[in-house]
Amino acid sequence: MDFDFSDDQAALRDAVQKWVEKAYTFERRNAIVAGGGFDRKAYGELAELGLAGLYVSEDDGGLGMGPVEGMVVMEELGRGIVLEPLAQTLIASGLLGGYAPADLKAAWLPRVASGEALVVLAHQERKARYKLDVCATTATQAAKGWTLSGTKNLVPVADQADAFIVPAMAGGKLALFLVERTAAGVGTRGHHTQDGGRAGDLTLKDTPAQLITTDGQTALEHGVDVGIAAACAEAVGVLDKTLAITVEYMNTRKQFGVAIASFQALRHRVADMKMQLELARSMSYYASLKLNAPTAERRAAMARAKVQLGQSMRFVGQQAVQLHGGIGVTDEYIVSHYFKKLTQLEMSFGDTLHHLGEVSSRMQDTAGVFA
Repeated sequence: MDFDFSDDQAALRDAVQKWVEKAYTFERRNAIVAGGGFDRKAYGELAELGLAGLYVSEDDGGLGMGPVEGMVVMEELGRGIVLEPLAQTLIASGLLGGYAPADLKAAWLPRVASGEALVVLAHQERKARYKLDVCATTATQAAKGWTLSGTKNLVPVADQADAFIVPAMAGGKLALFLVERTAAGVGTRGHHTQDGGRAGDLTLKDTPAQLITTDGQTALEHGVDVGIAAACAEAVGVLDKTLAITVEYMNTRKQFGVAIASFQALRHRVADMKMQLELARSMSYYASLKLNAPTAERRAAMARAKVQLGQSMRFVGQQAVQLHGGIGVTDEYIVSHYFKKLTQLEMSFGDTLHHLGEVSSRMQDTAGVFA
């Protein structure tokens, strides 16, 4: 199998890499965190690169690219621990492009692609515990359309987004709706996330909404899988940079008159970190390549990938902090922010334990060492 990237994919990687290195410095990121955890100007710069339209068809003003290009972009954003939620734009683009009626696509996809509109998925509820079929939000159909009532939690940039994709129960079946932030009955309460980004609670009270699809379970699973693949790719970028920072520190930090990178025991730990990085990278590739597979195959692949990424993130993050010593947990030093990002990504779209259960539940009767 050929794992080389095409010239277009390499050029895309280079463009994002240059933006991260030159425009999204650690100092700028700290200023964004201090300002609330989201910067519309920085998101606009991503849109100017065409990244907001990555999964939007060319007919709707986007680039019409696919999962591999998404993976390439998210890796580079991970290296810069970029706070702006481009992964949410990829999810929204996939859901609107794949499931919404023509009029809804025409109204929103060009705006999403240009960066004018930021649309995010609002699916998490306190009682769900990562389960996608648990939903207390209700949808009611009236003569003038649909209205929604309920509460969603940990919604990315909830108080800054322009619209939300919201799962709700309609006649005993999960459906997907689009809700504008300016609609009647919408309430948001924003807060910082662990990595310095922004999220919030979204409350809906008889809020007007537009129907995306009545097959909400299928669509929601697909959207979450896009998010899992994006999180895996982003994590690879974070892991790669975390390892590079750690090695650089070990080459400069001295004990007993020599760099600690010369200590054999510490070199072995770095080798283990490198192994976990490469395991994570291979499973991230696997997840992205399975995004367009049949549902059962795709869902199993995402769970497997998230389990490996979760294990790798925990190992590399903890080793990086330990190899740095006390400085590794201070806000003034950059590696602590990479550790926070890894911790948050491990819990995004289902933590390792949840996905281990998903892998187990999808094992066939012939699975096992004696099959």
